[in-house]
Amino acid sequence: MTLQQLRYAIGIARHGSFSEAATRLFISQPSLSAAIKDLEAEVGISIFTRTPRGVSVTAEGAEFLGYARQVIEQADLIESRYRDAKPQRRLFSVSTQHYAFAVNAFVDLVRAIGTDEYECTIRETRTHEIIDDVKNLRSEVGILYECAFNKRVLEKLFAESSLSFTPLFESMPHVFVSARHPLAQKRKISLDELEGYPCLSFDQGEHNSFHFAEEIQSTRVHKKSIKVSDRATLFNLLIGLDGYTISTGILPSDLNGKDIVPVRLDLDERITVGYLVHRNVGLSAAGEMYLDHLRAFAKPRQSKKR
Repeated sequence: MTLQQLRYAIGIARHGSFSEAATRLFISQPSLSAAIKDLEAEVGISIFTRTPRGVSVTAEGAEFLGYARQVIEQADLIESRYRDAKPQRRLFSVSTQHYAFAVNAFVDLVRAIGTDEYECTIRETRTHEIIDDVKNLRSEVGILYECAFNKRVLEKLFAESSLSFTPLFESMPHVFVSARHPLAQKRKISLDELEGYPCLSFDQGEHNSFHFAEEIQSTRVHKKSIKVSDRATLFNLLIGLDGYTISTGILPSDLNGKDIVPVRLDLDERITVGYLVHRNVGLSAAGEMYLDHLRAFAKPRQSKKR
């Protein structure tokens, strides 16, 4: 077993396919496949399972890769200390529902990394992909929400995927609207008052179960409904069409401006936002730093219970 083989295995898990990993690792795909085959034969487990969409990490493979990542981090620290004093290259990836605060925490992480080299990835993506990314170690951390409606279904998936969910904060439901929206100055809005305006929500693709929706009240039928796939488009439609979307009410203005405002939704429900990690895999130093930034951001929200 060599450090290079461990780097190859981590790269495949990170990029989700042998072909993409081979390109990123500057090795031919047949050579990469042979290296992983030899590694699996040596350790006596199957690390990956090939699927039509790429590869998935086996349960044994996830545990192995957790140890492998720790070995590589320690090796990098030794090299940076004794070989050429070059700072360690930081690697980190997070998958998240479309939350601006998750991006803010990512910005804080990158600013705090303190090295000349890093490769960090943030994926604002669909709920099912977040679970799949963390399960297959393409991301160290996943950010999503639970509520009374989806909790049982999601936690069953988490258990089946060897994932653990840790709450960050609890929020009352809000709507995001344009600052110029006719209802923007109200203290509280009912769903009936919003009925004449377009309801915007994030498309969940083929996994369009109500339980995977990023918005509560996902079973409610709206007269005007628009599905979008990214946050910038949703914000543009909020402004251009006087639309609304249901969320946590947390939108930092330092990166997002003041064109969109939150208004409390008149519902007796709670939204619990938290993070997913793989139970069998320890977090990298960058992963721990990201969670620290998330917790720092969430702490004042916990006291406000907005």
